[in-house]
Amino acid sequence: MSRQNSDPAPAAGLNSGLLLGPVSGTNTFEETVQRLLQTVRLGLIAPGERLPPERDLATQLGVSRDTLREAIGSLAEAGYLVSRRGRYGGTFVRDELPTPPVNPAESAAGTPHPSMTAAEIDDVLTLRDILEVGAARAAAAKVMSPPERELLWSSLGAAADVGAEEYRRVDSRLHLYIGELAGSPSLVPLLADVRMRLNELLDAIPLLAPNIVHSNKQHEQIVAAILSGRPDAAADAMREHLRGTALLLRGFLE
Repeated sequence: MSRQNSDPAPAAGLNSGLLLGPVSGTNTFEETVQRLLQTVRLGLIAPGERLPPERDLATQLGVSRDTLREAIGSLAEAGYLVSRRGRYGGTFVRDELPTPPVNPAESAAGTPHPSMTAAEIDDVLTLRDILEVGAARAAAAKVMSPPERELLWSSLGAAADVGAEEYRRVDSRLHLYIGELAGSPSLVPLLADVRMRLNELLDAIPLLAPNIVHSNKQHEQIVAAILSGRPDAAADAMREHLRGTALLLRGFLE
């Protein structure tokens, strides 16, 4: 039977607020999702227990209530949380949590998913950071032709306009084109290989609508920095963008 007390009890002596300190950086939605996921999956708030009240939780995390609601809504859709109304209402951890599709299991599409360890996830994300941050910096340092600039803008627009079912494919094309603009023919095959490995990981977690919106805003910052010839700004924007994806992947899969 689900617990319905107002304050989550500590599990095994652990403080349920241990991971719910202020969020830092600009990936506030993604980091909020990660913090909540870690708190739930580590058992700091156990299945059936209630999360702190929304106002208190938003204050603890240092995020707006809108951001918190988006994060909670996304995790409810993913099967981790449930909202209940009434006298004993609130947001609760589900009695049965989803099992991450790792080592080995099935993806959401029902097809076998390759084994993924924390070390393999870290390897993909580290390599991606090295390659893509450098690619953005190099692309911004290059004098682009009008057709190159136009194609970059159109790639950005395609990622912003496409539906969720096509988002990953169009997002991949934008990132690979930035790599092509860096001017190193050897770079694109490396980026493509990393992207294939990354997409295998992304296919194992829910596609969150708020993350798509945030991702597109970050794409705009990256592209604007590249087109205006600001290498440091392009690298910083890309690094922050990749960090948001890394936060979600580590939150769901590790």
